[in-house]
Amino acid sequence: MAADERIEQAQLLYEQGAFGGDSGALDIAERNLDAVEADLCLVRGRVIHARFLESRAKGEPVEDPRELEFFERAARLFRELGDVRGEGEAAFWVGTFHQVVRDDAAAALPLLRVSLDLATRSGDALTMSYALRHLGFAAHMEGRPDEARELFEESTRLRRELGFLPGVAANLIGLAYLAGQQGEPEEAARLLDEAEELAAGTGSHAVLGWVAEAREELGQD
Repeated sequence: MAADERIEQAQLLYEQGAFGGDSGALDIAERNLDAVEADLCLVRGRVIHARFLESRAKGEPVEDPRELEFFERAARLFRELGDVRGEGEAAFWVGTFHQVVRDDAAAALPLLRVSLDLATRSGDALTMSYALRHLGFAAHMEGRPDEARELFEESTRLRRELGFLPGVAANLIGLAYLAGQQGEPEEAARLLDEAEELAAGTGSHAVLGWVAEAREELGQD
């Protein structure tokens, strides 16, 4: 149910409770509003996260504490609602906050694993792909390139199945870094070529910038 429909239904349920004496209607109204709030918190947190990435790209990363507050609030509401899919997505973003914003792998990894488990249970392939990608980052940073490669490849497979081509391109860049660092320059070049083609075809200008950066760092200019 869409947010506006949930709010409209909550208004009708309020009237049933206030004027009709139906207390059960008020319970349903609160659940509807909790679902709307959970979705809103998740989106607000993601917008703030995008602002952080923007500031980091300029060399001046700025943490906004509201980001974590929104994501944790969303996770709590989804959990109380019994929404496994929503809780899995929110857990991913809480983990990503710790990993990306605070560079705290110890706090991030358990949350990313919980996210992957919940997303798998609920059949949320997109969140699975995100969790696998970020677990791949962690494995790479911890010096486990083979594991990182497997995680990135599985994330990429899911994204291809979903038709999430900008996400495929982003993953191919990560795989190119791994190939380059494992002494496979030709494979790195092939991956970057495909990433560039996908990014250009989908108007993913930020990803095109990442491809250029990877080419420079891997000596693929």
